[in-house]
Amino acid sequence: MDREKATTTVKDKKKPGRPAPEALALRRQYTAAFYRNNRGMTALAAVMTLLLAAFNLAISYLLKVLLDISAGGTQAQLAQAAWWCLAAFIVFMAAYAIQRQALPRFLQRAMTQYKEKAFAEITRKSIGSFKGESAGTYISALTNDAASVQANYLARQFSLLIHLANLLGALALMLYYSPVLTGAALALSLVPVMVSLATGKQLEKKEKGVSDRNEAFVRQAKDILSGFSVVKSFKAEKEIISLFNRSNRELERSARERRMAEDLVKMYSTGAAIFAQMGVFLIGAWLAITGSGVTPGVVIIFVQLMNFVIAPIGEVPVILANRRAALALVDKLALAVGRNVRAQGDPVPAVLREGVSLENLSFRYEEGGSVLEDLTLRFEAGKSYALVGASGSGKSTLLNLLMGSDDRYEGAIRFDGKELRGISAESLYDLVSLVQQDVFVFDSTIRENITLFKEFDDERVTEAIRLSGLDGFIARRGEDARCGENGSELSGGERQRVSIARCLLRSTPLLLVDEATAALDSATAFEVTNSILDISGLTRVIVTHRLEEKLLRRYDEIVAMKNGAVQERGTFEELMGKRGYFYALYTLSAA
Repeated sequence: MDREKATTTVKDKKKPGRPAPEALALRRQYTAAFYRNNRGMTALAAVMTLLLAAFNLAISYLLKVLLDISAGGTQAQLAQAAWWCLAAFIVFMAAYAIQRQALPRFLQRAMTQYKEKAFAEITRKSIGSFKGESAGTYISALTNDAASVQANYLARQFSLLIHLANLLGALALMLYYSPVLTGAALALSLVPVMVSLATGKQLEKKEKGVSDRNEAFVRQAKDILSGFSVVKSFKAEKEIISLFNRSNRELERSARERRMAEDLVKMYSTGAAIFAQMGVFLIGAWLAITGSGVTPGVVIIFVQLMNFVIAPIGEVPVILANRRAALALVDKLALAVGRNVRAQGDPVPAVLREGVSLENLSFRYEEGGSVLEDLTLRFEAGKSYALVGASGSGKSTLLNLLMGSDDRYEGAIRFDGKELRGISAESLYDLVSLVQQDVFVFDSTIRENITLFKEFDDERVTEAIRLSGLDGFIARRGEDARCGENGSELSGGERQRVSIARCLLRSTPLLLVDEATAALDSATAFEVTNSILDISGLTRVIVTHRLEEKLLRRYDEIVAMKNGAVQERGTFEELMGKRGYFYALYTLSAA
């Protein structure tokens, strides 16, 4: 079953309060990442935790021994008990020191592998499917949610282990000393524990609420900071501050409600602990008074052992509630990552011998009318094509479909006769590169931005720099010049040339260019487009709104689109001679 189907099944079959089997299967893929190559450190931390629990029980046992010796023992027995106390102390210090090393190392490796697993799965998405989602979902999952998973699931499982070991060991000793009093302790603890577990379900809902609010907060903060120049130029600071404050207050209110839910669980748990402790004291005292086989010494030992029963009563429900809440965050990430993963197709060679053909291609988004209508076109290998037309004519949508952004089109898109839906994403991205108007540049060197941190021969990098027109920049500032956050140290034309150089370095046979020069001045736009047209051996499909005769004459064919359909196609001379739709576009732009 592929991931998208699995996700749909989860939605259809999920029962309230219980994850569906498919959801559990996805969860296991991510929880398994905690322990991959980490089992040795897990076992070491667990063994040391159990030794610490054994030390707690040993102290209770030694306390009973010392009480017996003080009531009528010998100096030799006291000396022997002292040696046992020293040995227990040494074991405790050694176990504590090792556990303090093992646990942080386990957590470090577990969270590293968990986030790496999640990020690797995110990168399996296609360009189009990721574009339709919110980056804030994943940023929140990899930061705030990941911290919650570490604190409330991974770290607390060792707290759960020591509590359960103390509880079982204490119950064993209590049974040895007084089965009757032990039974009373269990009976007194049962009902309050059930109440605590029931209240813990609320914590899971609150934890997910915090996650959702944090996701919205991250998304809005990212949007505000990305659009800072727009905010300032429109003097919208007051309104934006109001939006930020509202989102921030909702997040903190949700966090407060989560804390209150946890405190409620603790309140019930603590009340249960006090109830059980007082009840055991009273029953123990009554048994001692009535001579029912319980001595004051046994009651004193029960005081010590009851701490290891009371602590789990107070803490385990909270731990389990937090654990469920953390696993809900793991489920949320797994399901988000599993959505919209492009179905696997067949590998194809990274060559384009014949070209790309569109056969009766129609496409519409879920909401609204058709964007492309019965489009039939052919882009021959090695030639250059200009897509022109008014805004909304479907030019960018066509390029996105060629990049595999959406499989829900009618008709066919064929690369050398192979239908696009049957081509694997890996092969598709070896066939096609895309230069867009918005170029993302990492805060790194110019060379690393061109190579995208891959290793290439210097000759290939130098040639890509030359063909893209970046050689002048490199001569002035060098390949190690920093580009700044999102290319803040580069001009618009330089950022576009970086994008072109990336595509040239990848050497894909088809280059798509989507309004790459829209934000550039006329001279820079001309230079960038001219650089692209100078490149030989590539099939180039260029969406442009700049209708300059000198450039238009260089295209092998111009395709004029209107309302999702092809109105005209031909060379510049042919279309101008027709004096039709393209002629009107050109004349209007030149006016």
